[in-house]
Amino acid sequence: MSSPTVTVIVPGRDVGAFVDEALASLRAQTRSDFRAILVDDASRDRTAEAFAATAAADPRFRLVRHEVARGLGASRNEALELVDTPLVGFFDADDVMTPRALEILVGSLEGSGSEVAVGAYVRLRADAAGHYAPGVVQPWVAASTSPARRGTSLAEHPDVSGNIVAWSKVSRLDLWRREGLRFTEEKAYEDQVVAQQLYSAAQGIDVVPDVVVHWRERADGTSITQRRHAVPVLQDYLDGMSGGLGVLDAAGRTAAARSRVRLILGMDVPALVRVAEHHPDDAYRKLLGAFTRGLTERAERDGIPLDEDSAALRAAALAW
Repeated sequence: MSSPTVTVIVPGRDVGAFVDEALASLRAQTRSDFRAILVDDASRDRTAEAFAATAAADPRFRLVRHEVARGLGASRNEALELVDTPLVGFFDADDVMTPRALEILVGSLEGSGSEVAVGAYVRLRADAAGHYAPGVVQPWVAASTSPARRGTSLAEHPDVSGNIVAWSKVSRLDLWRREGLRFTEEKAYEDQVVAQQLYSAAQGIDVVPDVVVHWRERADGTSITQRRHAVPVLQDYLDGMSGGLGVLDAAGRTAAARSRVRLILGMDVPALVRVAEHHPDDAYRKLLGAFTRGLTERAERDGIPLDEDSAALRAAALAW
């Protein structure tokens, strides 16, 4: 086997129903010169068993186990300290990696010399019978990754700022170390801030329109993105978006910040309004209303054009 080029960090907690498919998709990569660090975050189901069996059977896999759950951010940060390959990527243990994902992302960085490669992704949703199938690339994902670009930047391609998930990227370990980058801990949506830090600091960004991950939306509603009805989760969500914008502002990435504001007001806020309209806790509406007012004032001040189709939903949030 050739020397490993990339380490894939795979945190997981209580994903026993999906972990076998996830690990199989990683083992089946057309590019095999990878290592993987599996972080079992104190699972109470068979996730620990599946991780351990994979690590025992395949020398490319290393197991780290937590006795007490520490969360996604802390799990990823701990594994980052163990990486000794030139490149690093992330993958969640309930998702599915497409067969050529590493080949595409790693190969792009090798050819371009860029520091971050970003790919497209689709949702993996269950039908009425509980069978999961991938959907289509959503417009905001396509805007961030299509057409293919090599060696671009936030100034040249500000819409890449809309691709904020950790697991659609491969990046150079030197970038993480040079900038001292780490994930937010003890909060949900821990990848929003670090994504903008990566983009802002990267000496070259590659984007590819190929789908690299099928992102599972669990049928039982337990994915973090499906728990936004909880007030503390909403707070983390809003904090993550605000924190990401703060990074772009501090770095002087004006075009990217404008793109991000427009996307949040056109996509994230309307989706949250639909939850808030029927929420039993008025605190949810107040949080969302305050966030929307601040962002809307910014959009008006900076002359950021907004999606007219979502105007009515934004207006609802402004009234809270």
